[in-house]
Amino acid sequence: MNQESNPSELPGGQDPLLLLKTLQSLWTKKEMKKQLKEETRRGFAGLEDPLAGLLDMLENSSDWKGKGHSLGYYITNELQLWIKEHPAVQQTGLKLKKLQARVFRILVQCQPNLIDPLVNIYQLLTADRSYLLGHVSHLYYNGKYKEAVILSIKLRLQQDQDLEKMCTPLLLQDKTNLVEAYVAEDPNLQCKLLQILDAWREPSFNIKDIARQYQGLLNYRPDKFNHKMLSKLVFRLLKQYNLDPALCPNVINQQHLGSLKYLFYKRFVEKSMTQENWTDHVQSTVGDNRWLQEQLIRLLVSYCDLNTAARWAFHYNFPKENLPYGVADELQRLKIQERVEDAERTDDYEEDRKKNYYQLPIPRENIHFLQTWEEMQQCREQVLQAGQVIGIDMEWRPSFGSVGRSRVSLLQLAVKDQVFLLDLLQFQEEAEQEKLSHFIQTLFSDPAITKLGYGMSGDLTSLAATCSTFKNLNREVQGTVDLFTVDKQLQKCFRDWRKDVRKVDVLSQEQSCEERGFRQAEKGLSLLVQHVLGKPLDKTEQLSNWEKRPLREEQILYAACDAYCLLEVYGKLSEDPAAFGLSSDLAECLVEKQATKSRAKRPLNKQKMPSTSKQIARQEGRVILTSGLPYQTVCNCDKYMKISKEKMRQLMQLGGYLTEGDDAGCLASTEKKPEMEAEATVPESDSPQLVYSPNCQWLEESGLNMESLTLANGTALQLGAIPVKMLDKADPSYFYCCSQCGKVFWEGSHFGCVVSQFKDILVATKENPSFYELS
Repeated sequence: MNQESNPSELPGGQDPLLLLKTLQSLWTKKEMKKQLKEETRRGFAGLEDPLAGLLDMLENSSDWKGKGHSLGYYITNELQLWIKEHPAVQQTGLKLKKLQARVFRILVQCQPNLIDPLVNIYQLLTADRSYLLGHVSHLYYNGKYKEAVILSIKLRLQQDQDLEKMCTPLLLQDKTNLVEAYVAEDPNLQCKLLQILDAWREPSFNIKDIARQYQGLLNYRPDKFNHKMLSKLVFRLLKQYNLDPALCPNVINQQHLGSLKYLFYKRFVEKSMTQENWTDHVQSTVGDNRWLQEQLIRLLVSYCDLNTAARWAFHYNFPKENLPYGVADELQRLKIQERVEDAERTDDYEEDRKKNYYQLPIPRENIHFLQTWEEMQQCREQVLQAGQVIGIDMEWRPSFGSVGRSRVSLLQLAVKDQVFLLDLLQFQEEAEQEKLSHFIQTLFSDPAITKLGYGMSGDLTSLAATCSTFKNLNREVQGTVDLFTVDKQLQKCFRDWRKDVRKVDVLSQEQSCEERGFRQAEKGLSLLVQHVLGKPLDKTEQLSNWEKRPLREEQILYAACDAYCLLEVYGKLSEDPAAFGLSSDLAECLVEKQATKSRAKRPLNKQKMPSTSKQIARQEGRVILTSGLPYQTVCNCDKYMKISKEKMRQLMQLGGYLTEGDDAGCLASTEKKPEMEAEATVPESDSPQLVYSPNCQWLEESGLNMESLTLANGTALQLGAIPVKMLDKADPSYFYCCSQCGKVFWEGSHFGCVVSQFKDILVATKENPSFYELS
């Protein structure tokens, strides 16, 4: 009797389909799991050819085609285990080849979790590779790119395939995870993949040319497959595979070109970099790369003049035939000499800097630049004293989008009348590094020493990236006062001041900024120093190359100012916090907040913690549909004020959160063309309309104080959290203000998604079935 005969007619052999029916009845009963296992193994023993029987059962069922755990997967996995105990059932020769031909029809339809056991059972890794490649190619040319790649990975066929051909359709569909899996085990393939991606970043290469070859591709993601995505992917893979960036010259060139464009913006548009700093960064970015030098010359022609472009062309000994039009002629006439006007401008700038910016109140000899452990002794003695107050700042070379985080080059420690600049790049010997690490850890973990900073968590993160010793330093820090937190409180107090500046002093402020070489208003620490001490910081050295030695005098003074100003700001605020709108003692206020934060983490004090959204949901039997920050502390108040968009615009104008330019943009966006309004109109039947029926009280608008922007109970509205762009949109029409915490809520885009997903369980109102009620 041949193999194709009905299994039921085989002498002594059980019918696989009868076994399948028995197992299906047991599969639906959870309490029969033990009996299911016993019946499965008994059935395998009763089959004349268990391997052929498994294919009979899989071909006559379909549950294994879907996602999740299936009976087909269970039977296959059990057979794989059973074969290990009964190796004699394994097939060879022609019988095995016939079984392998049958199993391929299942492999092309099954889920990935079923492939491995089938490959093992039918010994596909030992099959003829040409035969396997033929099956995979058949999948590929039928548009089953994902299935072809998954099967190639399972059968380990990558070495015999065209990497670019196999991976391109996956990249077009934003399936980079499969591409990474395809090359995961082979360093050579990883290098080839990065070289392919880098070739796609050549200036003359058009990604759309690739996409045209796959016009009928399902799930094509043109918004994801672009130059920016490619560069991000390359940088991530370079780091993941620990490969040399030199492997991808085109991507690196494009990254450096982006850095150049950013530097031109900072220097010639924003005007926030000195010529010396800008030149230093440009030379470091361009280096000896001829292509980047050419791009630099072209940018100079666009932003500056032919004379400046010619000077740089002369500096790089650039061939005349490759220069843009006009630059070659200018180069011929150019005489290399420093202009008197440049020196005069420098003198004017120095005088202006002293007049308009915060100046260090200590003599130059009190700034100590430390490069050895021996030089650190005086610093240690003064810094590590109980009750000491220290201003701390750090500097590192700007990355301009480079891979990884820049290492900290300089650590500034300021005490009364002294500033210590620790040159971290010079502490290279293991013994010195160990001593320095111990000093820094002792300083930051001592609660008796007050450490002042501005955005200190970011500085500590950079310090941890510089040296693995500081990996957990953020958790060990004690006794810190982050003036960034104080600054946020001050911003609320200076709301009226900002409003007056916008309405009255805009012109004079712009003129002052223009005279100083700036286009933007002060921000961050510079703005805080201006508010408290009267003059802002000069930030023109902020983007310096802090890794280049020796540091320039301007850099040393800038670094000292950044740390010392923290002492003066803290001192001024501590003397009279009420004058700046702050309550009680400044240090006491901040220490109390830190203590509260630490107590909140202790299990013993759970009963004292404010309720979180998770706790409230459990107590009241409610479900959290969405949350911006997981289990954020909420007040759960049931009293709200409903404010129209027009009213909210007035409030934001009065509070100084909306400038005239912003307001003009809002008004312009509301003036839709008739045809646009027609397109935006959606029939009521297209989507359910919602009628709010919340269990809360609505407050009258008459209880809103338009001058103080507070409710009748004194609660201040948190208007600063509302993005100005929300006033540009057609929706929302209303804002909802909590009377207890002052937070402002509105219907975001996620609201419509939630409604769409839960519309089947919303209750239709009796008055109008097309309207839904939320309670």
